[in-house]
Amino acid sequence: MSLHLYNSLTRRVEPFSPADPARTTMYVCGPTVYNYVHIGNARGPVVFGVLADLLRRRFGTLAYARNITDIDDKINASASEQGVPISAITDRYAAAYREDMAALGVAPPDLEPAATAHIPQIVAMIERLVESGHAYAADGHVLFAVDSFDGYGKLSRRDPDEMLAGARIEVAPYKKGPGDFVLWKPSSDDLPGWDSPWGRGRPGWHIECSAMAAAHLGETIDIHAGGVDLQFPHHENEIAQSECAHGGTVFARFWLHNGMLNFDGAKMSKSVGNIARVHDLVREHPPEALRYALLSAHYRGPLDWSDALIEQSVRTLDRLYGTLRDLADVEAEARIPEAIETALDDDLNTPQALAELARIAGEARKAVDAADRKRLKSELLGAGLALGLLQQDPAAWFARGASGEDDARIQALVDERVAAKQARDFARADAIRDRLAAEGIVLEDTPQGVRWVRKHA
Repeated sequence: MSLHLYNSLTRRVEPFSPADPARTTMYVCGPTVYNYVHIGNARGPVVFGVLADLLRRRFGTLAYARNITDIDDKINASASEQGVPISAITDRYAAAYREDMAALGVAPPDLEPAATAHIPQIVAMIERLVESGHAYAADGHVLFAVDSFDGYGKLSRRDPDEMLAGARIEVAPYKKGPGDFVLWKPSSDDLPGWDSPWGRGRPGWHIECSAMAAAHLGETIDIHAGGVDLQFPHHENEIAQSECAHGGTVFARFWLHNGMLNFDGAKMSKSVGNIARVHDLVREHPPEALRYALLSAHYRGPLDWSDALIEQSVRTLDRLYGTLRDLADVEAEARIPEAIETALDDDLNTPQALAELARIAGEARKAVDAADRKRLKSELLGAGLALGLLQQDPAAWFARGASGEDDARIQALVDERVAAKQARDFARADAIRDRLAAEGIVLEDTPQGVRWVRKHA
């Protein structure tokens, strides 16, 4: 099966291949770095990171850009409140974002453009829009004229009146149309700003992504991805300004949108206040379990986030790593099974891929033939590789949050219990079991002997 992806622009699952066989391009909207991101913001990087690896396997080359928005009113407010330049805020939280994504097993993108490093490209794109009649200057601002682009609304499939009714639209006297959006806005002396033909100012949010995508990936990109909450107005506006700036050239061939995370039945968002920050979660739980949880539902649908989901993901990984530990004597190299590739080719069906991962592990636990055990370990490692899972040593997984000395102590108790059972000293064996259980250590009998698992990280 060839790679098929759901294209939000056409509302269909379509076969995907790059326009240029020599260079696949993908742009994913990145963070605005004024604070730590919540776990909902991590779903896109995790899922589209899996896609990036898949694209490299399918087509051999990929230029993957994920931007950093480092100029924004929230950044300005935070810097002003703390009495520091905006770079003090953005550098700190961009570094924290990279650290938190790395903890979740998200590899860095090939390109990480920052908005403030692309002011000349942003200004040049706005100039083209003004010259072509798609934008106008007013009261120190430059605005995109929505009525000038007949295709406005083709991504979100809503007419302009409906879009205006459902959006927070700034009412300003300098706008020709109520839906016109800002490309450039003036900066007072106490705000960051850059010189431009329209005076000292700073870019609007939407134009940044269009300029950075064009600068690094070209006028037409193969895939543009991000959260479904960005579909309107951000992505709709990107299409309008990009295609108008480039003479009608298609901006993105495929649009992919990941669904939102729900927490206690409500969408997780900073405005609601029901957020769980990645920076905290990776310190409270095994980061790989968080990654597993983010992959447990299909990326296009919502994901109900809860402590129970995390705990279930930990238990599942305990079983999978336990299987690898039982196969420690088997030499094998990772090989991605065809069933895993087929699942991912089907619009990144990670739940199906995880089901295949569990199936392989189940067969591996029952295998006795040496050739079967080698094949299944290879497939288990390969399935994990395709999903960014099972890449650490089992001992490291089970030792999370504990010292080597503690591991040795627990293992000594397990060995003592085994010896007690062999000596038919069942009272002693039961006492050791109860002691370990009180510490959150679960004992499991396997064909390879007794193994232990920490119930809690």
